[in-house]
Amino acid sequence: MRALNIPPLEPAKALKTQVYEALKEIIGHMDIYSGKDLPRLDERALGEQLGVSRTPVREAISRLEQEGLVHNIARRGAFVVRKTKEEVLDMIDVWAALESMAARLATTRSSDAEIASLRRKFATFDDSEEARAHIDEYSEKNIEFHQTIIRLGKSPLITQMSDQLFFHMRAIRTTTIKERDRLSRSVIDHIRIIEAIEDRDPYHVEQLVRDHALELARHVEKFVDYLD
Repeated sequence: MRALNIPPLEPAKALKTQVYEALKEIIGHMDIYSGKDLPRLDERALGEQLGVSRTPVREAISRLEQEGLVHNIARRGAFVVRKTKEEVLDMIDVWAALESMAARLATTRSSDAEIASLRRKFATFDDSEEARAHIDEYSEKNIEFHQTIIRLGKSPLITQMSDQLFFHMRAIRTTTIKERDRLSRSVIDHIRIIEAIEDRDPYHVEQLVRDHALELARHVEKFVDYLD
């Protein structure tokens, strides 16, 4: 498991809550869909990284298992769950509905300043060649872009529902952005989405965001064999 820079735990929070949140953050940045082996969670190593005993780590893993993010295998340990292709496609369809509605709502609920920040933060790559040269940085920006669209919709329920999907959506977006020049399409789509929100055009931005997500679904269905 790749070592991560983990911030100190906060004394004000219960230890088990802090360990759970830290562990979820660690898993959220794992490349869980690359390679044949499932990512394994080493309780001892995680405890050492976090500066705690194995007990709160074990409790956090149990909580993550209840949420469907981790699976304990007898005599083998805890492993991060990977979804099947059918499950991933279903999640993308639901995400497309949620994010496109959030984008539509953003055209009426977001302030001018919030909308202006979209271009400052996410139109930083002038073209796909520049994005390709900084692929890891762009990949992180790509994830943040979609999170921001959800937040701009200012719908607590959409945010809550999308949070349940975000873990695996992040993982699959991180993996596929590097495949078959999807990056070039992403750069173009993001600029068009930003322009539609700036124009406060609810119908156009809803269609753009939905089509952007469904294009990911088409890519997964046609080219992603490692989920079979």
